[in-house]
Amino acid sequence: MAAAPDVFRFRDYRAYLRALYAHKKLNEYGFSLRAFSKHAGLRSSNYLKLVMDGDRNLTADAASKFAGACGLKGQAADYFCELVSFNQARSTEERERVYARLRRFRRYREVYRLDGAQEAYHSEWFIPAVRELVARSDFREDAKWIGKMLAPSIAPRDAQRALDVLLELGLIVRNDEGALVQADALVQTPEGPLSHHVVSFHRAMMERAAEALDRVPREEREIASLTLLVEQSRLPELKSKLERFREELLHTFESTTGAARVVQVNLQMFPLTGKED
Repeated sequence: MAAAPDVFRFRDYRAYLRALYAHKKLNEYGFSLRAFSKHAGLRSSNYLKLVMDGDRNLTADAASKFAGACGLKGQAADYFCELVSFNQARSTEERERVYARLRRFRRYREVYRLDGAQEAYHSEWFIPAVRELVARSDFREDAKWIGKMLAPSIAPRDAQRALDVLLELGLIVRNDEGALVQADALVQTPEGPLSHHVVSFHRAMMERAAEALDRVPREEREIASLTLLVEQSRLPELKSKLERFREELLHTFESTTGAARVVQVNLQMFPLTGKED
């Protein structure tokens, strides 16, 4: 019989439940939604399906019961319960707190060994900036030089840490001559289980934008705002236009030769009033 899914390989507890359900249906005679509910002490025979489909959340008590019905014990059961809290967190701060608890599990760290580097990439504003700096024709692999090139400047140890993180993630590599180069021209940051790292990055870059109002001359920055009254039905259209504009900027300016300055472009659109009744 095939081995059951390893809960530590999942960062979405619903995905784990779906995988486990499929495994048990294939390998355990008589397994059913009703049998699972009975084992978990649930009154509803359909509750597992509702949870797997995202129509119901789990309370802390229900998560513990689900862990037992899944056959999880010890740290595996504890991890499942923390994963439920992580996936159902209502704020970035809460998600970050639970994520820190997930990182304490040795098996999780073994499976997702690059998580620390990915977290670092989005936790410090200067790491993506150093990645762009590597593409300069006069780039020097010198921590002091890198630190002084950034605005505001950073300590050489931070510059070296940025290089280490970028190398570990494979975002920069060494060419045949041993020089550092970008592995790919573009880096995408899709939403997913670690999206709270990206949220932290956006916050850090908005802080840099606020500082730029006083630090950067007007002719070298463009910071403006626009307040619109928009039909609710056209909000997706507005969002789509901003996304297309972002992609256009990436493809228009990322491949230019002789580029000398790293700039940050922030695009923001958010409602200032509630939804219509």
